[in-house]
Amino acid sequence: MSEPDTPIERNRGTATDDQDRDRDRDEDDHVREREDPQGRDDTLEILLIEDNPGDARLIEEMLRDTEELTQRIDPTETSGTKPDITRESRLEDGLESLENETVDVVLLDLNLPDSSGLETLDTVDDEADTTPIVVLTGVRDQGVGVQAIQRGAQDFLVKDEVTSELLVRTIHHAIERALQERERRRQREQLETLNRLNRIGHDITHAVITTETRAELEQEVCDRLVADDAYHFAWMGAVNPGSDNIVPKAAAGEEDGYLESVEMSTDDGADVGKGPAGQAIRTGEVQVCNDVETDPEFEPWRAEARKRGFRSVAGIPIIHEDLVYGVLLVYSASRRAFTSPVTTILSRIGDVVAHAITAIERRDALVSDAVIELEFRIKGMAEEVVELSATESCRVEFEQLVHGDDTLLAYGSAEGVSEERFQEAVEETNGIEDVRFLSVRRDEFEFELLSPAAVELFDTIATYGGRIKSATIEDGEFRFIVELPRGRDTRQLIELIKDQRPDATYLAQRTTERGDHSESNPTTVLEGDLTEKQRAALETAYFAGYFDWPRESTGEDIAERLGISPATFNQHLRTAERKFFDSVLGEE
Repeated sequence: MSEPDTPIERNRGTATDDQDRDRDRDEDDHVREREDPQGRDDTLEILLIEDNPGDARLIEEMLRDTEELTQRIDPTETSGTKPDITRESRLEDGLESLENETVDVVLLDLNLPDSSGLETLDTVDDEADTTPIVVLTGVRDQGVGVQAIQRGAQDFLVKDEVTSELLVRTIHHAIERALQERERRRQREQLETLNRLNRIGHDITHAVITTETRAELEQEVCDRLVADDAYHFAWMGAVNPGSDNIVPKAAAGEEDGYLESVEMSTDDGADVGKGPAGQAIRTGEVQVCNDVETDPEFEPWRAEARKRGFRSVAGIPIIHEDLVYGVLLVYSASRRAFTSPVTTILSRIGDVVAHAITAIERRDALVSDAVIELEFRIKGMAEEVVELSATESCRVEFEQLVHGDDTLLAYGSAEGVSEERFQEAVEETNGIEDVRFLSVRRDEFEFELLSPAAVELFDTIATYGGRIKSATIEDGEFRFIVELPRGRDTRQLIELIKDQRPDATYLAQRTTERGDHSESNPTTVLEGDLTEKQRAALETAYFAGYFDWPRESTGEDIAERLGISPATFNQHLRTAERKFFDSVLGEE
């Protein structure tokens, strides 16, 4: 909606219920725009409901002879615009005008052919909502005029005593008082809304303390937001790993299949990614659509929202530091329900929920051995070896990756192919500098590869707290599995891997048990007690066959692979051995 040119309050709209009409305004500007198909300037619209031709003509002449009224209402008006008067002689016709036209003030005779007395006022007042009404009475009906004010009219005028100056002043004051009353009501409703939302925030904070799981917390948040008719519908969604789609996790309220009927995404290049949900996740800030009927970015969901009475919606990001947990969507049956103070409170609620989810995930990570595994397929790496797996029907498995200073050492095994064919394929592969065979059996052999090309990918995953658990080449495909601690934002890591390797395809996510992680567990020592260089020395020595008999690799061989001197390798290895054996034998 464009900004209006006049501060005249427009009290009538196309809304069909009181609450909708009350909300149909901007937070700081309660002005409605009037559209005139004939291109005229905005004018003050007066509806005169009077069946007496003489009285009606007198009122019309008084108003048409003066420009003062318009200038009182709009001090910036200098063009001499006069009020626009619509006259109806029957109540039925007056009500129709109220329903179909923009009206700033109603001048009402109580005694009409189809209605009489204060019931006429009651009928018009029900339809007029906040539009001010000035009652026209006879000399003998002044007592009725006072009663009319008590029942909702702004003022009354005695027809035989009306002057042009009195009429202008009365209409002006009626409009001003109506504006003030509407503003007070708006402030009162806003205060009630904020108080209610603060209570909701308090209840959600309590739920954070009492809930045990993330699923319980998310459901509790949605339930509380729709309780007591606070909002029409609320749901919490998360981005599906490996895609941009936002999928529901918890919901409450009257949605009647809404989530099954719509699609939402974080892809800003798609129409379904431009709404409050996608924008909230991308920007990390609350996003609001305060009128689903006019907001162009809400077009993909407008029809379904209209069916269910959704008039405005807010998207609240659930993000803590670099962890994107998802988004909370809240729907209201009123337009412009999400003012700036409301969004501030909703933003705080989003922060509380995000912190709570982080705490739950970290607590679960401490007491659980579960880890997340992400599986990928990659096309442009070790292509010659991948092709060999298809032509020779062989299987190549990488069981351990060790990060040296400038290269990546890969230890694995191959079956179904000869050493000669495997070495030929490796030598033709870009990104692999050398291969060394460690042990050879009849139908299988173990090997060591040097791959500088894979260091960058390895570092990216390690920086994010993950590690490449294993990799397999089989049936013409190269797949690898990344292991992450629980609570990490898997979607962000997936995006990082895709940014670095556009040829990588995300395949699956699963949760697995890693095993015992007590303080004396060897795995804990490897991950927490050893330095990177100590761990690299120990792992390389183990997988290179340094501890086998006879040895597959000497200390000099391993030191050369790691790019360090034999003495340094020996120092790192001895230190790592001592820490490792302390973890196993120290308590004994």
